[in-house]
Amino acid sequence: MYVLLPLLQICLFISEGPAVPVGVDVQVESLDSISEVDMDFTMTLYLRHYWKDERLAFPSATNKSMTFDGRLVKKIWVPDVFFVHSKRSFIHDTTTDNIMLRVFPDGHVLYSLRVTVTAACNMDFSRFPLDSQTCTLELESYAYTDEDLMLYWKSGDESLSTDDRISLSQFLIQKFHTTSRLAFYSSTGWYNRLYINFTLRRHIFFFLLQTYFPATLMVMLSWVSFWIDRRAVPARVSLGITTVLTMSTIITGVNASMPRVSYIKAVDIYLWVSFVFVFLSVLEYAAVNYLTTLRDGKDRKLREKVKEQTLPCTCGMPHTKTMMLDGTYSEEDANSLAGYTRASMVAEDISDKQEQMVVHLSLDNESTGTKKKGIRGFRIIQNTHAIDTYSRMIFPGAYILFNLIYWCVYC
Repeated sequence: MYVLLPLLQICLFISEGPAVPVGVDVQVESLDSISEVDMDFTMTLYLRHYWKDERLAFPSATNKSMTFDGRLVKKIWVPDVFFVHSKRSFIHDTTTDNIMLRVFPDGHVLYSLRVTVTAACNMDFSRFPLDSQTCTLELESYAYTDEDLMLYWKSGDESLSTDDRISLSQFLIQKFHTTSRLAFYSSTGWYNRLYINFTLRRHIFFFLLQTYFPATLMVMLSWVSFWIDRRAVPARVSLGITTVLTMSTIITGVNASMPRVSYIKAVDIYLWVSFVFVFLSVLEYAAVNYLTTLRDGKDRKLREKVKEQTLPCTCGMPHTKTMMLDGTYSEEDANSLAGYTRASMVAEDISDKQEQMVVHLSLDNESTGTKKKGIRGFRIIQNTHAIDTYSRMIFPGAYILFNLIYWCVYC
């Protein structure tokens, strides 16, 4: 130790001469988080520098190195490496500064520190959440150009090592690799820059459960209205509004956790197409209800005309009574038929595919004195509206086709 004391009074700058080669290697301890909203990542790593400074050489009979803590770093020259595009970074200081300096007898120096850095990552969300992202951590000398300091990876691709236990909740880490190139600044010149590249592939299962399955179920739920009686207005309208509002909530929730990018994401295509299907099911019922209203008006006029006209052939049966049934009848209608038995029933096709019929009821001579309560069996023919019938096939078929195209393109 006493031998090194005179050597510590050295110049803080690189001496004149050729560029000082500084090897670098990195051990990634953890990849802490990936933020889509801020478009950055946080990484904790061990950053090690290797260079030779003959001014630090010292005689040693055992040829053993000497290790120092961070206090010596302030008294000697060390590379001024910084992280390009970093937002925040710090050297760990628990329980002391996590800095190590090791000097070998021939003047070789190992300078190691433990750093956590948050750096920007340019992400492309056009295929989100079926995407892969490549992020880069860049290292560069702040003050010394390539003429003064030559920064390089000490062992090529083997200069980067990772912990096998590194994992992320939403991503699968596919690979780490290193590259290097020169970076040019118009005011200062050329600098050696080192790159740590890593590729992440997003796990899709979370988004299947939280986004795709709920959206698909809402679309399927909107199809239920095609099987509900077209005159059940409250049921069909409330079902349509519920599915539309639920789809709006799903879309809002997905966009809340994403940056406000100006292009369309893959999940946007799926959700908005699903939203269109749900909305079209509401419009489909609006069309059905409107056409039903028009038909009801025509049928009402026809019913009045039938009442005014003489009944068709009753086959000589007395006391005939005619009713127009549209698939539903009230208790009042039922009571008005008390004591009548079915003598004949004629179904007349008022208009194409309508749920209406003319029923001819005759009073039985034997039951004239004692009228029986209730209605003896008569048949009611009910036909679904043609639009509902076609929608039951067209909507599911079109949505299945959309899903096949979507997953073939993005998977």
